[in-house]
Amino acid sequence: MILRNFYDDKLAQASYLVGCAATGEAIVIDPLRDIRQYLDTAEALGLRITAVTETHIHADFLSGSRELARATGALLFLSDEGDELWKCAFAGEPHIRLMKDGHVIRIGNLSLTALHTPGHTPEHLSFLLVDHPMGETPHSLFTGDFVFVGDVGRPDLLERAANFAGTMEKGARTLFRSLQRLADLPDSLLLWPAHGAGSACGKSLGGSPVTSLGYERATNWAFRIQNEDKFVEEVLAGQPEPPKYFKEMKRLNKEGPTLLGSLPRVARIAEPVGTLLDVREEEMIRTDLVEGSLAIPRSRSFPTWAGWLLDYETPVTFVADSQEQADRAARDMATVGLDAVAGWLPSSALEGRPRVDVVEVEATDLPGDAFILDVRGLNEHSVSNIPSATHISLGSLPDRLDELPRDRTIHIFCASGFRTIIADSVLRRAGFRNVAEIRGGLARIARTRPELLASGRPS
Repeated sequence: MILRNFYDDKLAQASYLVGCAATGEAIVIDPLRDIRQYLDTAEALGLRITAVTETHIHADFLSGSRELARATGALLFLSDEGDELWKCAFAGEPHIRLMKDGHVIRIGNLSLTALHTPGHTPEHLSFLLVDHPMGETPHSLFTGDFVFVGDVGRPDLLERAANFAGTMEKGARTLFRSLQRLADLPDSLLLWPAHGAGSACGKSLGGSPVTSLGYERATNWAFRIQNEDKFVEEVLAGQPEPPKYFKEMKRLNKEGPTLLGSLPRVARIAEPVGTLLDVREEEMIRTDLVEGSLAIPRSRSFPTWAGWLLDYETPVTFVADSQEQADRAARDMATVGLDAVAGWLPSSALEGRPRVDVVEVEATDLPGDAFILDVRGLNEHSVSNIPSATHISLGSLPDRLDELPRDRTIHIFCASGFRTIIADSVLRRAGFRNVAEIRGGLARIARTRPELLASGRPS
């Protein structure tokens, strides 16, 4: 048996290739749209991708399952569990096979049995792998968003992200019962989840790429709670805000992601079209931000903030330092379905446009009546905050601008300073002129002005 995992740091997302060395057949589970990585790995290992599958209709990234199946001629296996709301609109295509609980996918001398494990979503499947030449003891379980390292998949997204009222508690109870399905499986079983630390699909995901069922039984909070009501209370508490684009991902993945063929090379254009998006390094943006542009610096969290803050119908023109930087930004945006890229320009091509004067201030210089804006997440704010500050999470900022004064200087902070540059650009694009960033974020505030904090320490 051959097993490879592919981890995308920017999405905290894992996908897997499983192959039979004897027959050269392989399956890919939960692929991203950037399918070249799977094709190249399969070729290097002497494998043919004959099957593709996914654990559920994803909300946090645009699936590459349809793309990969078309490129390889593989069969695409999709869940047929859940009601009609959770059926893919493209399921009637000839190369697609639908699965119920117990369906077995054969990959040479390997088998993957679909286990219906709802809770995170109604149609969710996990895949139990057996390497038959080595015996009938299950080797691995590909858990998708069912079980993570140290956590389980959140059951509240249907209500909080997709507006399906009344589904949160029902999902939590369903998830509790799904966990009971693992009772008869061995401690030795390896668990390969679809996400790691940093994903918004849970609240306390670990950073290890793999775990075991025995280890999770001993350490994972969800396995230690035996009372269903207590489990429901715990799993729904403290979940991070679901990014705005999650709802759009559900829709696009259900309808069928657009087939790209390959990730496009971004064209160099003469004039900007649509939204001007600065994707350069943070240091460059701070000294050379074009007025009217949205700034999302190159970072691990770039796709998430792009999904939060960009309109899916409006074309984007990148401000970038190089062709490679623009292409990378387009690739990252494609992973969350933002395909409307008009082209890119270097900052020097926009010399006729005025620049923003990015202002940074020390917490020690804040006036006593300063208007302070906290753009951290809800969970961060609940741990430690400045009572006198206004709290609006960065992703929600464009929708809540009417809560902010235009006749006072708005002093912005986050945890360390990265999100302030994005928030600064959001405010200035909306016409706010008196904006300042508190240097170093909450970590620095805690050192220099600890009396401002409710808890006296940073989150």
